[in-house]
Amino acid sequence: MAIVFIRTITVFTLILLSLRIMGKRQLGELELSELVVAVLISDMAALPLQDIGIPMLNGLIPIFTLLACEILISAAAVKSIKFRRFLFGKPSILIQNGCIVQKEMEKNRITLNELSEELRKKSITDISTIKYAFLETDGSLNVLLTSAQTPVTAAMLNIETEEIELPVDVISDGRILSDNLKILKKDENWLNGVLKQYGVSSPKQVYYLTCDSTGKIYFAAKDEKTS
Repeated sequence: MAIVFIRTITVFTLILLSLRIMGKRQLGELELSELVVAVLISDMAALPLQDIGIPMLNGLIPIFTLLACEILISAAAVKSIKFRRFLFGKPSILIQNGCIVQKEMEKNRITLNELSEELRKKSITDISTIKYAFLETDGSLNVLLTSAQTPVTAAMLNIETEEIELPVDVISDGRILSDNLKILKKDENWLNGVLKQYGVSSPKQVYYLTCDSTGKIYFAAKDEKTS
């Protein structure tokens, strides 16, 4: 039992590290080579777990080899445009100027139902409002609307606006994040004052509290059942 436990922890840790090295893509956004490596790694990792008679290295060496191949392929793809195009292909234009490009739909084996579904996910129901719809190499659909359908921005109206500042977590589930207080150049005396403003006496009563550089605060108290 101890051997199985140790093997499981070792393989689990190695797979996590491997996928972490591969990058932060979501599963649906993996390129072809990344998907192949991810599937093979999971398959290879299962071998020493299913049969403890198989040496551990027989499962680990293929994982390291696949990971090295993926790193080399990624590096080559970054350096060479031709290699990248050969391996990953290039985006396809499924809609152009409000017209469906039927040739590309057939080439990529995309049905009208699938196209309509992806457009609905983006809250688009009128194809005539689309300037371009790209089927990216990872299988996702990106849409550019016509200029008449593009939302108006402050820049278009020559309106000056303040830049959005990212809020900093100060209290998370009742715990004070001291390092973040230093980022805001605040101290616990300031925090205690903020808590009094919201009618609480202890950080343990706070579920979530953030503050940005402009001083804007978001406060959420803990529910009574969880406090």
